[in-house]
Amino acid sequence: MSSTRSAIAEPDFSSKKKTSGIQIVIYVFLVLISITYILPLLWVFNVSFKTNKEIFTSPFSLPENITFDNFSFAWTAGRLGTATLNSFIVCAVALILSMLIGSMAAFGIARLRWKGAKLAMTYFLTGMMIPIHCVLIPLFTRFAKIGLSNSLLGIIIPYVTFSLPITIFIMTGFFKGMPNELIECACIEGANIFQIFMKICLPLGKTGLCVTGLMTFIGNWNELLLAMVFISDDAKKTLPVALSKFVGPYNTNYSQMFAAIIIAIIPTIVVYCLFSNQIVDGLTAGAVKG
Repeated sequence: MSSTRSAIAEPDFSSKKKTSGIQIVIYVFLVLISITYILPLLWVFNVSFKTNKEIFTSPFSLPENITFDNFSFAWTAGRLGTATLNSFIVCAVALILSMLIGSMAAFGIARLRWKGAKLAMTYFLTGMMIPIHCVLIPLFTRFAKIGLSNSLLGIIIPYVTFSLPITIFIMTGFFKGMPNELIECACIEGANIFQIFMKICLPLGKTGLCVTGLMTFIGNWNELLLAMVFISDDAKKTLPVALSKFVGPYNTNYSQMFAAIIIAIIPTIVVYCLFSNQIVDGLTAGAVKG
C-alpha cells in the first residue's frame, strides 16, 4: 500500500526535462533564423549612410559621418518618388480588385450549391501552376495591339489575374469554416445573397483578407519582370524597375543603391508591422477546432 502511494505521489520530472530541452532547442533555432534575416537588413541600412570609399575600406563599421545625401539623390535623381507613386497606384488597384473578385468567387464556391463549384475551383487553382514567363510574350503582343503595353493598366490586369488563384484558395477555406447556422438565420430573416456576403461572411473572413492582401501587396510591390517588359516610359516605371537603374554595366554607385533599397522596403515593413497580428490569426485559423 505504501509503495503504491509513493509511486503515485512521485512526480515525473523526466518528461518535463525533455519538454524544456526541446523548447530550448526550438528557441535557439528561431533566434538563429531571426539573426540570419535581420543582420543583412541592418547591414544594408548601415552602409546606406556611407560613401563608396567607406563601403570598400570598412564595410562592417559604422559610418564616419551620417549623411542623407544618398537618400536625397536616390529620391530625386533616381526618380524614386515617381516610381513609388506608380507602385502604390498599381498595388492598391490590384489589391482591391483581387480581394473583391477573389472573395466573391470564393464565396460562390464555398457557400453556394451548384454543380460546377468543384470544376471552378480546379480551374482557378490551375492558375497557380502557370508560371508568368509562359504568358509573357502572348500578353505583350496582345496588349500592344490594344494599346495597353505602356500603361499602368497593362500591368494591373496581369497582377490581378495572377493574384486571384491564391486569394480564392485561401478565402474558400475561410468561408467553408464559417458556421452554417449564421447563414441559415440570415436566410430566415430575409437576407439575400449579397447581404449575406457583405454583412456576414466578409466581416468574419477579415483575417483571411489580411493574409491574402499582404501576400498580394508584397508580391506585386516586388514584381519586376512584367513591369520591365510592359513599361517603357520612365514616368510610368514602378519601384523595382527604378531600382535596377542604379546598377550599370560599367559602374555601380553602391551607397546610393543601398539607400534606394531602404526606401523601397520601408512600405512593406510598415504594412507587415500594422497587420502582423491579423496575419498570425489568419495563418493559424482552423488549426485548432473549438
